[in-house]
Amino acid sequence: MQKIEIHTEYIKLDQFLKWIGVADTGAMAKVIIKNGDVYVNGNQTFERGKKIRKGDIVQIKNIGTFLVI
Repeated sequence: MQKIEIHTEYIKLDQFLKWIGVADTGAMAKVIIKNGDVYVNGNQTFERGKKIRKGDIVQIKNIGTFLVI
């Protein structure tokens, strides 16, 4: 599990995917999310704007698991 540090109260899921280098663009992040490849705290999510906060665990199929700190 990789630890990813954010410096704000939260980051939106699509921005998070760009922050960690999984998606180069917002459009690419949208596709990854819409395909159902992203889980936040064990729950599959389809919301681009889902707020990711410190302590959340983001899992991306075939990529890895990330702990937000």
